[in-house]
Amino acid sequence: MDQLIQLFRALSDETRLRIVMLLTEGELCVCDLMAVLEEPQSKVSRHLTYLKYSGLTSSRRVGVWMHYSLNEPTNGIYKAQLNLLKKQLSHLPQFRKDMQKLKDLKKQGDCKASIKFRAAR
Repeated sequence: MDQLIQLFRALSDETRLRIVMLLTEGELCVCDLMAVLEEPQSKVSRHLTYLKYSGLTSSRRVGVWMHYSLNEPTNGIYKAQLNLLKKQLSHLPQFRKDMQKLKDLKKQGDCKASIKFRAAR
């Protein structure tokens, strides 16, 4: 029961919901999330930390950049809630817009931050 309560608390914020929806598409760099959400790094990182603390996400460092992904649900109820969430939210305009922006970013290739980093060297 505690895991389910923690899940709902983590998803009680619009930005965190948007992040979770984006991460259903796979691992993403913080810079990609910033670009899609049009939010500063500090805000995105704060929400990612909350999601990680809640057990929803995990991270790994790639050079100087952090990449985040959703953890595989281990609880059947937990998994069902995430599947239901994705199904229901995917019809809302904001989430469709986010997914389109992510798709456009992926077409451009490498994450925005790593491109800027390499150009600055």
